[in-house]
Amino acid sequence: MRLTSLTAALLGVIIIFMTIASVPCAFAVAEVGQPAPKLVVRELNGQTFDLSALRGKVVVINFWATWCQPCRQEMPALDAFYRHHHAQGLEMIGISADRPHERSNVNKVMQSFSYPAAMLDDVKDDDFGDPSSLPVTFIVDGTGVVRAKFTPDVTLATEKSLSAAVLPLLRGKPAAQTSPVQSSTASP
Repeated sequence: MRLTSLTAALLGVIIIFMTIASVPCAFAVAEVGQPAPKLVVRELNGQTFDLSALRGKVVVINFWATWCQPCRQEMPALDAFYRHHHAQGLEMIGISADRPHERSNVNKVMQSFSYPAAMLDDVKDDDFGDPSSLPVTFIVDGTGVVRAKFTPDVTLATEKSLSAAVLPLLRGKPAAQTSPVQSSTASP
């Protein structure tokens, strides 16, 4: 009887371990003040966006969806900010969390905007992982460090919030002198 209990306990531990091991690898959490996780994705236009290849530039990464009202609300501000500051070294990508069969809706929406976009399902290397809320916007400085994170429960990405977080980075202020904007996440 004791051998059976021990065997059952061991079997339980093995099952738990195998369950944990079968879950996809945990992704690096994008935290303000920490190096940005890996991100490589095929854009809607077929180009490849590789965050690590953009060192020296400030990068805005916005996770959004066509059905997300706060996402759609902040997209004009993201676009205006991108158009005004792209020539100064700002890069941006919008990554849609829409399902693959909704690609035509994503393409239609993005026709109104000048910054590149991609589908979350087209990500090749993504240590950001699936967003737990939408929209979520990350600001990555020229050294590859996350300097700000915007979520709708604290701060939407507006021209004002983007200016406060991005312009000092574009002006070449050392990363330690910038004041990061951070917020917690909320459900969409």
